[in-house]
This record gives sequence, structure tokens and C-alpha cells, in this order.
Amino acid sequence: MATFPPPGSVTVCEINRHLITSAALSDDLANQTYGKLLGLVFSPVPFEPEQPPIENDAVEEEEGRTTTTTAVETVQRKGPVALLQGVVNEGLRRLFYPNDVHLLPEVDLQRVSWHPSKHIIAFTSSPAQVIVRDYEDSEGKDPIILINESQRDVRVLEWRPNGGRMLAVGSKGGICIWAASYPGNAAPVRSGAASFIGGLSRGSGIRYILVDFLRSQQDEHVSALTWSPDGRYPHKCKSSSFTVWDVAKGVGTPIRRGLGGISMLKWSPTGDYFFASKFDGTFYLWETNTWTSEQWSSTSGFVKGATWDPDGRMILLAFSESSTLGSVHFSSKPPSLDAHLLPVDLPDILSLTGSQGIEKLSWDNSGERLAVSFNGGDDGYRGLIAIYDTKRTPLISTSLIGFIRGPGDNPKPISFSFHGKFKQGPLLSVCWSSGYCCTYPLLFRSHMLP
Repeated sequence: MATFPPPGSVTVCEINRHLITSAALSDDLANQTYGKLLGLVFSPVPFEPEQPPIENDAVEEEEGRTTTTTAVETVQRKGPVALLQGVVNEGLRRLFYPNDVHLLPEVDLQRVSWHPSKHIIAFTSSPAQVIVRDYEDSEGKDPIILINESQRDVRVLEWRPNGGRMLAVGSKGGICIWAASYPGNAAPVRSGAASFIGGLSRGSGIRYILVDFLRSQQDEHVSALTWSPDGRYPHKCKSSSFTVWDVAKGVGTPIRRGLGGISMLKWSPTGDYFFASKFDGTFYLWETNTWTSEQWSSTSGFVKGATWDPDGRMILLAFSESSTLGSVHFSSKPPSLDAHLLPVDLPDILSLTGSQGIEKLSWDNSGERLAVSFNGGDDGYRGLIAIYDTKRTPLISTSLIGFIRGPGDNPKPISFSFHGKFKQGPLLSVCWSSGYCCTYPLLFRSHMLP
């Protein structure tokens, strides 16, 4: 039976398919439950939340929006296209004017990111600020705030793979590249780029410096960003183009044909495939050997969320007008683009919660836990995150474990993400609208419990 957190409680962690709750937000129960097993407690990080968005439930009901369409029935695959050819180039505003301002917040923007190999988390705390919390620094318990005049209206951020402590932050006008600087070992600043101190931790003396700013043309907004798995190139998109940056040289190559209105970019974990979606309901799957692609289209709305499996052989998709996920399975090894789309049902997501569709999703690196947030829902379930046990044999099957409730009054998940390489099990971090970034270890027998 699924674990339901009582009203007024806060979730602490999972122990063998049971989600443990506490009456108040504190480290005491965390120490008693998972702290003794991990030797570490992930204390909540407070921040000043933005004003919550206006509820649009009534608007959706009035328009009679359908949210029970099966995704696999409404996605069609187009013929292969070259990377530089694509389809007709249309900007975000042309496609969705005058309602486009409401669409970007509906997409699962990456506002929280775990360092690939360390216990360091970064998340957007305000339109101009990013908070970095290093749980490995026992002395520097105060988080570091990254702020700069070039960092405006932050939408996405991601740590650089295989690149030390380097963080890319997408904002209005370009990408801020921050790097940790140590006493006696200052972070190198690219020639011609100005440096600024981002913050100073009291214990270790580590500070973060803005080592580069990759400027967008015409001060456009970076709405999606992803590093290549080897950490060499970050890809970004804005309303009118898609750009591949060479960070070492500070040079970007814009690709404009057919790629306007991109909402999301995702490298596969192995680097063999690359995913990009657009607000018009189409999405692309590229193989990165020859950079050829295949285009798919959907009548279930645009892709709101996407997450690869650990092996990079399938990708889970959530659509704006469907309560069923879609999984794209590759039939053979790279560079083949032969793939099939299959439905992935989420048991009880509609019948139990009364929700109006999927909002965000994240899949942990072991492939055993899936976190899902949903639109609307009955009063008792509104604002919760559903946790599923998932299996790949080879098709994906899901089993509902329970729900996570955040701290504060009427908390809602702004964004959430799993740690990519936490060895003891899935580690989920959630930024709540109540002004806390909380981390939840999901521990079960196959990882570390006796």
C-alpha cells in the first residue's frame, strides 16, 4: 500500500518502500533514520522563494482540456533529417503569441543540479541568484551565493562533467560559467573575460569566480542548456537558435534552421544520442556519430519533461496533455535511430490523486526510482511528489511507493533532481515553493540495507 504523508507532516526519507515522515523540519529524525547508515545528514537549505504562479486549474477546466490521452497513440515519427536542415524555423513568440509567456514555466526547467561526483548541490534561489551547498565541507556549512550583474533571470543550470567544480548558469543574455577557486590555486579566467567573486565559504576558504560569460546575440534568453557527457561542450538554446559552445575558446556556433522554439535539451548518459524538444509538439533524436536525426511529432502537446535511463537506451517523456508517459526504446545499438514509442502507465496517478496530468519527472541513475509531480489534484494530494519503484525487463514497469510532502504552508515542488552517482541509493533533492531545498535519501535492500 502506498505511503501517504499526513497533512502537516514533512517527509524525511525512504526505508525499504516506506516513506518516513516527521512532525517538523529538523535533523533529529534524519540522524536516527538514514544518518547512521550514511554517516551524513542532508540538512535543508533555506532560500527566499519567488512569488508563486497564479493557479490555472480553473482556466484549464473551462477550456475542457483533455489530460487522459495515451501518449503512444499521438506521437508519430517523421523521416530522418540532417542536423543542419530540420524544418521551418519559427520563433517561440510567433508560435504561441499572445500566450507564450505562460508556456515556459510549464516546462521542466533544470533549476537544481547535483555535482556529478561530489555531494555539492546548486539551485536557483531567485531570478538573479544561485545557491551552492557543499555537504562534504564540514566547516563551511553556510551555502555560497553566486550573483553577478550578468546573471539575470536564471532559467537553467548544470554542473560540468569531468570539469572539477565548474557550473554553467543559463540566463538572459548568455551563460555564466562559474568555477571554484582555492587558496593558492585560483581558477583560470579565459583571456578577455572579466572575473567576479561569487561567494566565500567560512570553513575551507573556497570561493566561486565567474570565469567566463558566453554572450547570446541580441541579448536573447537561454531557456535550455546541457553539457556533453565528456564535459567538452555545453549546448544551449534560445528562442531563435541552437548554439554549440567551445568553452575553452569562448566561441559559439549558432544553428538556426528548423530549431527555433526549443524547450528542452538532453544528452544521453553515454553520449551516443541527443534529445531536443520544441513547443510545437515535435522533438528530435540525434545520434552523435554522424549527427543525423529523426523527427517525431505529437498531438498530446509538447514535451514537458524528459529523462534518460542509466544506459542511454531509452528516454522517458511527459507530455503537456497526457497523463501517460511515453518511453522511446532504441531497437539496436548506436548509431542506429530505429526506435519505438511505448506507453508507461503510472498506477493511481489519476484515480488516487485526482490530478490533471504530469508536471515534472526525474529518474534516478540506478533506474529504480522515478519521481513525478502532477498538476492540480484533490486537496489532500495537491503539491505532493509521487515516488515509483521502476523496473526495466526490458520494458518499463512502475509500482507506486508513496508520496513526498514538503515543509511549510501549501508547499509545491518548483524543481527536483536525483544525484547522478550517489552510491548508497537514489538521492532526490526538491526545491519547494515554501523556500527550502530538501534532500531525501531513498534507501532499500538492493543498495545498502541489511
